[in-house]
Amino acid sequence: MSEHDEDGYRGAAVLVLDGTEYEVEVELRGHFQPIDGFYRWYGRIKADDRIAEVAGGKKMSAEIRIPDGSASGEISDPDPWGRYRIMGSSTPPFHVPTSLAELEDA
Repeated sequence: MSEHDEDGYRGAAVLVLDGTEYEVEVELRGHFQPIDGFYRWYGRIKADDRIAEVAGGKKMSAEIRIPDGSASGEISDPDPWGRYRIMGSSTPPFHVPTSLAELEDA
């Protein structure tokens, strides 16, 4: 995703809000926070009128599913272009290298 120490995913996803599934496009990134020991992941959901109608500009619990996995988090604060932010901590929905060998192969 970047030349910096970030992991991520860009592409199709399923967003689950209040038990309803929405097919969306996302861009996700993440990084490990050494101070508190948590992995933080975050990103934006491509502008979607259905999501805007359901969320109404407010925070909501959410689940995001991509081909690599799924994770729970929350959506919040749409930007001026209508893209909702999604974020979570701990295990992200995308694969994160866990060994030096994986990092060297990437």
